Amino acid sequence: MDLEEIKKNVASEIEQARSGDELEAIRIKYLGRKQGLITEALKSIADMPIEEKKKFGPIIQKAKADIEAAIKFKENEGSSDDFIGDITLPGRKIESGHLNPITKTENEVRRIFEGLNFSVIDGPELEEEKYNFDSLNIPADHPAREMWDTFWLKPEGSSLAKNSVAVKKKYLLRTHTSPVEIRYMETHEPPFQIISPGRTFRYEATDSTHETNFHQLEGLMIGRDISLANFKFIVEEFFRRFFVGKKVTVRFRSSYFPFVEPGVEVDIKLDNGKWLEVGGAGMTHPNVLRAVKYNPREWQGFAFGFGIERLAMIKYGVPDARLFMSGDLKFTKKF
Repeated sequence: MDLEEIKKNVASEIEQARSGDELEAIRIKYLGRKQGLITEALKSIADMPIEEKKKFGPIIQKAKADIEAAIKFKENEGSSDDFIGDITLPGRKIESGHLNPITKTENEVRRIFEGLNFSVIDGPELEEEKYNFDSLNIPADHPAREMWDTFWLKPEGSSLAKNSVAVKKKYLLRTHTSPVEIRYMETHEPPFQIISPGRTFRYEATDSTHETNFHQLEGLMIGRDISLANFKFIVEEFFRRFFVGKKVTVRFRSSYFPFVEPGVEVDIKLDNGKWLEVGGAGMTHPNVLRAVKYNPREWQGFAFGFGIERLAMIKYGVPDARLFMSGDLKFTKKF
């Protein structure tokens, strides 16, 4: 068998190939598993003496690799159906990817708040009880804990010595992104204004408006002489920029959240005239300020939280929150 002659012939045949079918015929002729010329040559090595095996084995393997590379190169010159070497043919259209509307919404929210001089911060999704509840004025015996259906982890974490007694830390999947703000306040001095978007988790029934894994945007402004009037301006300006071209009416209703006092629900009026709740807010509770060693007589602030899924559903007209995490590419391609 003259390998040089085979390589010369296969190179000529590949060059002259004008379709995928012709290329496949060449591949079978030389590399086919049953009667391919190179395949037969490889099989014949088994009957050779050791010295000849060492000599001819690498040569035949290289010939096989060269033919495979030449066929692959020819395939890449054109489309999957036909690759006639006509440079006037249009190129294959490359399909671009699509962002999930949750990602698009979060990116837009970040951009707007950064334009309002807010800093964007992040924190762990696996959180300590201290940051998720205790420092937010929700101690272990507080009935408000029932408002957060929590995923607790088995208490097998590290322990700390406290009064000569080993006290194990309790860990959970964060139920909101407020603990990110607590961590920030522990290491920063006011004044500041921050937002903390991210994934959160609650053990609750899944329906068209609820998921166990969802996304929240929480914000905090701490300074001197901060009032709800400051928050009213910020939230109205945010919605004006978020719902571009739409008239957005915002209202506040009295409500209760353990970490703010007073607390309010935030509603917006939709195009159909109906009011829809989009989040909660209020003045930061003095106990929260004390927990991070701020003097509540010196510093005040407001905190707020919005559901990113809820904002995306309103902005893009999505009827069911479960679609966001469905993995359905037909849904994602619409955005």
